[in-house]
Amino acid sequence: MTRQHDEVSSSVAWRFPAKHLPRPEVRPLPEAPTSTRRIIGPGIIAAGVGLASGEFILFPYIASQVGLVFVWAALVGLATQFFLNMEIERYTLATGETALTGFSRFWRHWGLVFAVLTIFANLWPGWATSSATMITYLVGGDVRWITIGLLLAIGLILSLAPVVYVALEKAEMLKVAAVLVLLAVGAIVAISAEAWADTPKIITDASVPVEPLGLALLLGALAFAGAGGGQNLVQSNWIRDKGFGMGRYVPRIKSPVTGQPEAAPSTGFIFEPTDEHMSRWRSWWRFANREQLYTFVLITFLTIVFTSLLSYATVYGKPGLENNIGFLQVEGEVLKDTVGTWFGTLFWVIGAFSLFAAALGIVDYTSRLVADVIKTSYARERKESTLYFGVVWVLVVVGCVVVLAGFAQPLVLLVISACVGGVMMFIYSGLLILLNRKVLPQQIRTSGARTAVLGWSVALFGVLSVLTLIDQVRKLLS
Repeated sequence: MTRQHDEVSSSVAWRFPAKHLPRPEVRPLPEAPTSTRRIIGPGIIAAGVGLASGEFILFPYIASQVGLVFVWAALVGLATQFFLNMEIERYTLATGETALTGFSRFWRHWGLVFAVLTIFANLWPGWATSSATMITYLVGGDVRWITIGLLLAIGLILSLAPVVYVALEKAEMLKVAAVLVLLAVGAIVAISAEAWADTPKIITDASVPVEPLGLALLLGALAFAGAGGGQNLVQSNWIRDKGFGMGRYVPRIKSPVTGQPEAAPSTGFIFEPTDEHMSRWRSWWRFANREQLYTFVLITFLTIVFTSLLSYATVYGKPGLENNIGFLQVEGEVLKDTVGTWFGTLFWVIGAFSLFAAALGIVDYTSRLVADVIKTSYARERKESTLYFGVVWVLVVVGCVVVLAGFAQPLVLLVISACVGGVMMFIYSGLLILLNRKVLPQQIRTSGARTAVLGWSVALFGVLSVLTLIDQVRKLLS
């Protein structure tokens, strides 16, 4: 290594804390693509994984109870998550490291904290069970055995795909396409002219209907529209596997059966902020923002608006509706009666596939997060691909065991799941301010305006966490 290279390295890498991890290696920033189309993918995965209970149950349930007056909150929640995701992406674009690795530079065990919280939130196979339940609406059968079949299918899909990211991207793109088909068809045949005419109420009658629904429920819908919890953090891993920015230097996760896993460093890289590199950086940053806005934000918001309108047009004011998977059964039956058997069936088919794809993505991102943490802080000599597939099958096996044992979902796990996402987002919103303002070179660090948005995120998720905890404790004691 030359003296000049040493001087460059010290000038751009010295800010990175090196107590727990080596400082990043200096390398050139790869050239950005010439069109956004070439980097479309991570935002669609985020939308596909995030389109689950919130979009198919929570917001439609709220619309069934109070109409369209709270749909505005989805846009506020998605806007917050857009800026949160982009600050997560900023660090990875600049270094090829995940945000978790960046946090671990401050304290070695930050990654472990988030890994444990993510596992607690996702250990119960709720999305697979929900998908299986919707399948029984279509063909009957035993939810337990269908769930086990879905879990095994998830394990095989993630294990046998030569490049895991490519398989996940294709699955989530198929899911998003199916949801958009449902949206297009339903907009014509299922949503009445009266419901369309009431659409301006989303703005003109916007309110926070606390009395009928409770503040914790509404804040949860606002904060977790789209994604939430560990999923936002794994935006780092997905853009890295897509080859964004300095992530192009990091090998993808490949199947130990059909691919060729590569050894990869647990830490990343940094570029010298020359005029040429800054021009490339501005291109990367512009493309990354567009990709996230055009896919994750737009697709998720359109889906929430449509499913809320569909619920409003069909079951608004219907008594006895529940805020759980049973809501979709009732809505499907009403759609069969009002539109036709074919559309109610289509609604359930796409809903079942949507929840299965969400389960696939949840197992993937939980495994990515845990494998990244172990590789970075505790087992640097191990291959991340090997760790990833080990975690995948632990989640699959544990899910099968709890389903076979016939356990009802433990109440304590419900409390943990309700609180953990908000707690995680509260903590890492603050850590992102520290990471991107103090560690990255001045030319690419977070602006004052985006820092203010992260401050809003800290406040939002802090309040949400406290209110959710109070609400759940009150329910436990009642």
